[in-house]
Amino acid sequence: MVAKKTEGAASERILVLNPGSTSTKLAVFDGAECAFEDKISHTPLDLSRFERVWDQYEYRKAMILEFLDDRGIALNTLAAVVGRGGIFAPTVGGTYAVNQRMIDDARAAERGEHASNLGAVLAYGIAWDLGIPAFIVDPPCVDELDSIARYSGLPEIPRTSLVHALNVKATARIVAEKLGRDHRDINLVIAHLGGGISVCALKKGRMVDVSNGFSAGPFTPERAGAVQTVDLVNMCFSGDYTRDEIEDKLVGGGGLVAYLGTTDAEVVVARIKSGDEEAARVIAAMVHQIAKEIGAMAAALDGELDAVVLTGGLANNEYVIEKLRTKIAFLGGVVVVPGEDELKALALGCLRVLREEETAKTYPQTVEGGSASRTETEEK
Repeated sequence: MVAKKTEGAASERILVLNPGSTSTKLAVFDGAECAFEDKISHTPLDLSRFERVWDQYEYRKAMILEFLDDRGIALNTLAAVVGRGGIFAPTVGGTYAVNQRMIDDARAAERGEHASNLGAVLAYGIAWDLGIPAFIVDPPCVDELDSIARYSGLPEIPRTSLVHALNVKATARIVAEKLGRDHRDINLVIAHLGGGISVCALKKGRMVDVSNGFSAGPFTPERAGAVQTVDLVNMCFSGDYTRDEIEDKLVGGGGLVAYLGTTDAEVVVARIKSGDEEAARVIAAMVHQIAKEIGAMAAALDGELDAVVLTGGLANNEYVIEKLRTKIAFLGGVVVVPGEDELKALALGCLRVLREEETAKTYPQTVEGGSASRTETEEK
């Protein structure tokens, strides 16, 4: 149940929370305008006393409230609190009112421990004390795959969606506005390029196929992407590595950092310009794999796409983007929306509900038969 807004609260003042592994980013938005943005840093020593991410809740909440008080942000002026969504049960995209099922799933962390799992409960805990609603927007577990996209080749391991949904969905709206269209009326291939890479086929606003940003697709600055399965099985059973060591190789220790010892693409480009031929080959290989994945998602849309969109932190790297443009130019228009503004994307998702442009969804709203259910909780 969503609590009602406290009397006297500003109608569109929103507290935005984005917990990460070493920081909690936060902002206050008045409507669509950011009035305040900062972050609270958490040292390894601060967090070492907590056995699980979930155990950090009271600590992070107290620091958020102290931080806001120090900066003169009056809590009774807030209309809502919105947090980054976590790795919960598969659900369709949109803005969700935080409910008990979501909090239970965050606590259980059955799909993985991640700081983002705290976003919902931090938003709810602060909002509950104030009698205002709490939301999350487009969590990474958004799963809108067509049924045909779920087949992997092994019935025991269906393909699933775990992607940078918040930025992908927000970028789709930005590009649609640039094109003078509604995001629900166009087809896009969107590649979120960062430490992790997600390439998504959006058909009229729905992510009908994706490359899983954690365990598939191209290699990235810090992830191995889709490696050859039999060779990976042999590595797992070689006796040379523990399970944790294998997982660290795949996520956190793969990609650029495995080949070149750094996750920083700017550093790699500087090495290329200094004549480092191996660095040039590795970047070329990463671009090659990204381009192949973009082509695959174009095929998932039967070639009927309005644009290819490149976004995320790597989209600021001119060397990478120009190499990539060259390889995918045959697909048509390429739009670059560099970086990501997760705090603003969260605020805008919340604002659409406050302005009654959307109705908040009830978690979990699942994909049925491979198609996102169109119910009364969908956009008006």
